[in-house]
Amino acid sequence: MADLTILKGATIAFDLDGTLVESAPDLIGAVNAVLVAENYRPLAYEEGRPFVSRGARWLLQRGLELAGAQDPPARGAALFGNFISYYSAHIADESRPFPGVIEALDILKGAGARLVVCTNKPTELSRSLLHKLGIAELFDGIVGIDAVTAPKPDPAHLIEAVQAVNGDLSRTVMVGDADTDAGAARSAGTPLILVDFGYSDVPAAELAPDILLHHYDKLVDACVALLAEIPPG
Repeated sequence: MADLTILKGATIAFDLDGTLVESAPDLIGAVNAVLVAENYRPLAYEEGRPFVSRGARWLLQRGLELAGAQDPPARGAALFGNFISYYSAHIADESRPFPGVIEALDILKGAGARLVVCTNKPTELSRSLLHKLGIAELFDGIVGIDAVTAPKPDPAHLIEAVQAVNGDLSRTVMVGDADTDAGAARSAGTPLILVDFGYSDVPAAELAPDILLHHYDKLVDACVALLAEIPPG
């Protein structure tokens, strides 16, 4: 493994759904619980997984559209509270960290990096999921869509997440899976790592990350390599 000293004081910002956690089973399960309760057909897993990064509201509306509901946007808005209630109670039934995530986070944190979650999921739901999975304590901050002035892909989300953990944007790496993460990182001027196993209808490789990961066993080396390329301040 590479020399880890460069990680001390650096900030590694992570997207949550599809990046740290395989959460699609519970998100799609909650959508389907709402749909079935309203006598609509459920959303097939393969119809929903690639689009999880678009958010639960979009998934619920898409499920209603495919089920033939009238006025899916209005119907989705009316039913979204039902989704939140169900999802909150079942947030970690089947969701799990991706293979290698915990080991990589342990190494990064042990080397002195600041770790922050930068997610378009609401903050309390994000905290709940990470607590139930036993990994919330690995992060110095969890910054959801409700805690920032503008959500990803706006750079404000990433900038404010870094500020929340007293990090230095010039020594930050963004780790994500979708175009929202790529957009935030590029606009903020930070190096970008994307995983290719997350939730994106556009293949991650086509989003031109600095490094594309196939497994978390390469994350630490990737962060070290990108931080080493940053010119001294």
